[in-house]
Amino acid sequence: MQFSKRMEHFGESIFTALLNKKLVLEGRGQKVTDLSVGTPNIPPAPHIRKALLEAAADEKNYVYAIKDLDELHQAVAIWYRRRYGVEIDPDREVVGLLGSQEGLAHIALAVTDPGDIVLVPDPCYPIFGDGPSIAGAELYPMALRREKEYLIDFDEIPQQVADRAKLMVVSYPNNPTTALAPDWWYDECIAFAREHQIMVLHDNAYSELVFDREPTGSFLAHPGAREVGVEFNSLSKTYGLAGARIGFCIGNAEMVEKLAELKSNMDYGIFLPVQKAAIAAITGDQSCVSSTREAYRRRRDCFCDGCTAIGWPVERCPGTMFVWAKIPETYDSSAAFVQDLLERAGVLVTPGSAFGKSGEGYVRVALVKDEEELSEAIGRMEKSGIFRRRA
Repeated sequence: MQFSKRMEHFGESIFTALLNKKLVLEGRGQKVTDLSVGTPNIPPAPHIRKALLEAAADEKNYVYAIKDLDELHQAVAIWYRRRYGVEIDPDREVVGLLGSQEGLAHIALAVTDPGDIVLVPDPCYPIFGDGPSIAGAELYPMALRREKEYLIDFDEIPQQVADRAKLMVVSYPNNPTTALAPDWWYDECIAFAREHQIMVLHDNAYSELVFDREPTGSFLAHPGAREVGVEFNSLSKTYGLAGARIGFCIGNAEMVEKLAELKSNMDYGIFLPVQKAAIAAITGDQSCVSSTREAYRRRRDCFCDGCTAIGWPVERCPGTMFVWAKIPETYDSSAAFVQDLLERAGVLVTPGSAFGKSGEGYVRVALVKDEEELSEAIGRMEKSGIFRRRA
């Protein structure tokens, strides 16, 4: 059999490879604490589950959705006005996604042609680059460096690259580095996009998960943003609807229209009970948002402070549900450290190199276990002998 040449650009996903290693060790009877995949373990609030259950009990809701419910778009408009201070046109500036991952995988098909350049952060969440690669686009990595607080420096992008670029993918609070972007950076981003006629996609999945200051806002709240791009937002982390698969593309009406048109040829819409649950989530009682944020803050403190206490200095992350940690100096690669940590301590994290060349030397830790299990994992890490307690 001869398969598509585009598949030559892809191999087994890093998360699948890590899962296979985990299963081997568990098969030998070893306990493994899996902190590799950002799979939220905080369930939706009762009022969200109630809306889902009631809609699922209605036999009329098992037809093809075909398109988003009008009331879902109205709810998104209310949500963005209340939470971000952004006015959107519910008829033209929003389309539902089968989770942000689906939208990130497909949007380049709607806005780029083979050979176009797409600017992506390095390191970045893998689908930021994989989606454009499926579309046949050429990737240009924008380095995120610790010394620049992981902010993209647009002056580093060569003029000839910027002039050829069609799409730029950015995301703050950032996965995997957990960095936040100040307002002035968004203004620079919009000015750069305008100058070079580049479309912008801002992934805003973690705006509520900010710990030591007020939660961040929306890319669309900045002057000129709607003229150059869109924002993806997700209900997976904030509202615990990860498995339900629902998110949104919001902003520039032309980009939204093209993505909606593409999706109309690819899927039959979001399961109606999931749409009903989403409406309940973003228009109902929001106390679940602050309680989820507090849960992740406690987990962050537990993990970062616990690791530092056993001899692995790990800084507290400012946001997201992840920790971005520098590997010990005794290791020459993040992959080697991950392997050792798994085999000797039964703790599974993701090597920074899986997110791009600039991620080497770091690991990403997903805070998807409660404090008791995190503390137990840190105890095994200490006993492993990998780390030496500082004097």
